[in-house]
Amino acid sequence: MSGTTTAPAVPDRDTFVELDRHDPLAPLRDHFDLPTDLIYLDGNSLGALPAGTPAALDAVVRGQWRNDLNRGWTQHGWLRLPVTVGDAIGALIGAAPGQVVVGESTSTNLFKLLWGALAQRPGRRVVLSDTGNFPSDLYVADGLVNLVSGGHELRVVPTDDVVAHLGPDVAVVLLSHVDYRTGEILPVQQITERAHEAGALVLWDLCHSAGAMPVHVDEWGVDLAVGCGYKHLNGGPGAPAFMYVSHRLLPRFTQPVTGWIGHRDPFAFDPVYHRDPSPVGLLSGCPPVLGLVALEQGVRLLRRADLRQIRDKAVALTDRFVRLVAARPGNRRLGLLGPAEAQRRGSHVSYRHPAAEAVVAELLRRGVMVEYRPPDVVRFGFAPLYVRYADVWDAAAALTEAVATVETAVNDGGLRHE
Repeated sequence: MSGTTTAPAVPDRDTFVELDRHDPLAPLRDHFDLPTDLIYLDGNSLGALPAGTPAALDAVVRGQWRNDLNRGWTQHGWLRLPVTVGDAIGALIGAAPGQVVVGESTSTNLFKLLWGALAQRPGRRVVLSDTGNFPSDLYVADGLVNLVSGGHELRVVPTDDVVAHLGPDVAVVLLSHVDYRTGEILPVQQITERAHEAGALVLWDLCHSAGAMPVHVDEWGVDLAVGCGYKHLNGGPGAPAFMYVSHRLLPRFTQPVTGWIGHRDPFAFDPVYHRDPSPVGLLSGCPPVLGLVALEQGVRLLRRADLRQIRDKAVALTDRFVRLVAARPGNRRLGLLGPAEAQRRGSHVSYRHPAAEAVVAELLRRGVMVEYRPPDVVRFGFAPLYVRYADVWDAAAALTEAVATVETAVNDGGLRHE
């Protein structure tokens, strides 16, 4: 009897179609305006268009703005949008009302909260982060420590070593809940508790988890968090980002970009700044009304679903995709990047391939949109509100074909992992 192992059999596509028939989230796909000739597996980079967003924007542009002009700020509640949309996002991340506000970009908000965290820990000089963090977060942190006086330092260590580096000099720990490349989920509550034991605050980046899985910032004791509006919240390109400051910190929390909209009485035009004690005090400039209106549509769609069901489907989609890829012998040069266990990763799956960029281009030719991450990563995002099980089967089949096409076209000796 042979001792060799064979790849598991590839399940029939009809099995996946049947899963779609019994999917409780399937009706929500109809609430997105998706191209009919494309399998979109990049919603973890830019979410799809909610079908109601164009009409909502048109109502504001042609109705409120055109007809009411400057009266729109008060007559249509434009000024309250950062708070109302913020509280709606708060419900998705487990935050009680009055702790989340929306405005500006993720990087700008991260700068504000990181600065405020350092101010909360005078005498401590270290911002501790990990090598897997999103580069922009590290850029912001590096820029900040070079801007403030007092010998502050950004210390970047391997992810598994973060807790070991929690010392008396650490003011704030800066981490991403879900790794943007590998999809690995970090244990938020465990790390936060250890940081608090060491006297440090923790600032979490929720860009790849907000709207994709249950998050419980209040229950987990999170101090601070930021997240973007254009990924799983489906707010559209350049959608405004959100900030969370725990009610424990908010009364005494300060931020450096003290613009007029964060004043407790912005229309008094007081020459002296007095911060609004609510999360509005975290804002700086005029609310991006159109961006907030679009984001509100995406958040409303998410709130129609059960986040537990969203997470369960994401686990099922990613697990089935990984199994399908493993079952096809032509994928031997694809190396899974990140956890093999579906429960330990977020809503995306990444593979390494020496010709990753060419594979992504070939997939697009075959009607599957994914993302390339230098130098050798192909990233597949599975947004459960609109990605079907049949899409998973089709994408896995297209991947095998794309890899075969690329590897045939490239000299075999040049295809190797770096």
